[in-house]
Amino acid sequence: MAGHRRGSGTLALCFALCLAVLAGCGGDPVPDGAGREVRALLAQRAHAVLTGDAQAYERTGRTAAGGPDLFENVRAVPLASWSYRLTRLDQEGTRATAGVQLRYRIKGYDSAPLTAARTLSLERDDGRWYVTAERPAKKSGEQLWDQGRVTAERGSRSLVLGVGRSAAELRAQREIAERAVPAVRDAWPGRWPERVVVLVPKSLDGMAGLLGAPASGYRGIAAVTTGEAGGSGNSPADRVIVNPEAYGVLGDFGKQVVLTHETTHVATRAQTSAATPLWLSEGFADWVGYRETGRTAVQAAPELRRAVLDGRVPGALPDDDAFGFGGDADALAQSYEGAWLACRMIAERWGERKLTDFYRAVGDHEQRAGAVEDAMRDVLDTTPEDFTARWRTYLRSELG
Repeated sequence: MAGHRRGSGTLALCFALCLAVLAGCGGDPVPDGAGREVRALLAQRAHAVLTGDAQAYERTGRTAAGGPDLFENVRAVPLASWSYRLTRLDQEGTRATAGVQLRYRIKGYDSAPLTAARTLSLERDDGRWYVTAERPAKKSGEQLWDQGRVTAERGSRSLVLGVGRSAAELRAQREIAERAVPAVRDAWPGRWPERVVVLVPKSLDGMAGLLGAPASGYRGIAAVTTGEAGGSGNSPADRVIVNPEAYGVLGDFGKQVVLTHETTHVATRAQTSAATPLWLSEGFADWVGYRETGRTAVQAAPELRRAVLDGRVPGALPDDDAFGFGGDADALAQSYEGAWLACRMIAERWGERKLTDFYRAVGDHEQRAGAVEDAMRDVLDTTPEDFTARWRTYLRSELG
């Protein structure tokens, strides 16, 4: 892993400092002798992963035959940092179970470490501790390398990491991501890193494993974005996680819209807060996704069009519950389509700049109550009642 290496003097100093920190006192959750030995072992293991030193890594563990090989699985990931913090150690004779926090950063993408809870099985032999297994902690999501060897495709604006996917598929995904970033940049004037990390697991079950949730909740969902809403610049980069089963059946156009939509969530994360209703965050992301495609409302909102033609024009903008993945698929589609058309209406009647100003104004509100009302008054010079009436008329005009 040439991309993981640095000068030997710097590495030696970093390693010494790491050991010093791990062995330091003050708030130490595992202060006994075994704890100090295990911390030293974890520092050696982290150092080996970060620098790509296979021999040093082998000296820290004894992986069971046929078990996952973390070192080989993570080898293609461009790491800027990788460290473990020991939080718990349960020892029984020559065996122990360690609870740790893994902290890592992807080079060029994460401005702060991503933290993952891990459980390590340990064995003591000939006066030394060895790692025999490393896995996600109970109730924690997997990391991509827990599912197999990671393959990386790097672009100038994107990093695509996949497991069990062909090189051609990942290259195609990278090209889509490379187009998504400038499309979002042109639509969203806010500051963001203008880069995106895309994770492509082997299957729907793999996607669910990364999210730490049942697969049934994501069946039919092409992709999701994980991240910290209202996050500062010191939070890790969002990850776009693809469901290869639902995403894979889409055509090139659909794949582009989906990934541009998810990249919009990456770009707007800092301006999205608990005050932002899902109709606005999802509708805006769809608006960006469709913005330069030339698709008409009739083409892009077929489910809602059927409802309008049947005389079932929605009486109100969809609430947050309407966007739940586990409900009726047609109703979910109508919610997304209605949200998109609300944002499209703002862009057409008030202007694109007003749409982005409205989005920010809602997200800047301290609480959900009053956020939309205040932003409609201050930015759009309207009321929720008037806006809803205009939106319902717009649906009839565009879809009727």
